[in-house]
Amino acid sequence: MILKNDPQPRPSLDAEQSKKSSLGLVLGLAALLGLAAVAAWRLQRLETEMEQFSRQVEQAEEKSNEALLRASQAEASAQQAAQQRDQAARAKTQFQQAAQAATQQAETAQAQAVKAQQEAQQYRQQREAELARLQQALNQIAETRRTAMGLIMTLDNNSIRFDFDKADVKPQYREVLSRIAGVLTALKGFRIDVDGYADDVGSEEYNLRLSERRAAAVRDYLVQAGLDPSILSTNGYGKADPRVSGKSVDARAANRRVEIAIVDSTVGSAAAVDSDH
Repeated sequence: MILKNDPQPRPSLDAEQSKKSSLGLVLGLAALLGLAAVAAWRLQRLETEMEQFSRQVEQAEEKSNEALLRASQAEASAQQAAQQRDQAARAKTQFQQAAQAATQQAETAQAQAVKAQQEAQQYRQQREAELARLQQALNQIAETRRTAMGLIMTLDNNSIRFDFDKADVKPQYREVLSRIAGVLTALKGFRIDVDGYADDVGSEEYNLRLSERRAAAVRDYLVQAGLDPSILSTNGYGKADPRVSGKSVDARAANRRVEIAIVDSTVGSAAAVDSDH
């Protein structure tokens, strides 16, 4: 006899519903886990992005600070450049003013130099004319020649004769000195050098002293005749620079002499003016 299997018992409705609920819970939990994973991934990504953003912000701040620093430096450089431009402008103005003042001074100096040169030329012409008149007047008394500094008048045996080994001026020759003093009294701006000489007889030292005494004798008489002693000086040259060569009596008499040098004391200053211009 064939036995029939008993049919499987069907789960009850509550078990199925419980199973479905469990499955739903599992699926819901899985979904939540998935959502949580997605949220965690998004959160991590967001944190990464925030870190990147923070770094970008920091870099931007650094660049901003660098830009601010460069701007500050540029502003300081601009201010310094402006100060330098102002200083250069002031220096240029001062230089222009100084150049203008120098130009004016140079023009004034040039005008003064031209005026001084003209005055010096005019003065020289007047002095030349005065020396020419003086030479003409003195030539009538004794031989007088022109020099670069003035005149030299020679008192040799043709005008004043000095005896051998003597220094005194004989009375007959004093009139000659009085005439010379009369001509020279009106001089202005001249000095007078009285130079004595001797012949070649005797020692050099003795003749030097003799020539000095002769010059002093003539100087003293000119002072007595009215010349200012402050413009007179004497020199003795002994037997140096003989006027006539030879050892004859006439030659030695000619060399026993006194020369009066009339020197224009303003020639040196006038020459200095010419050399400067």
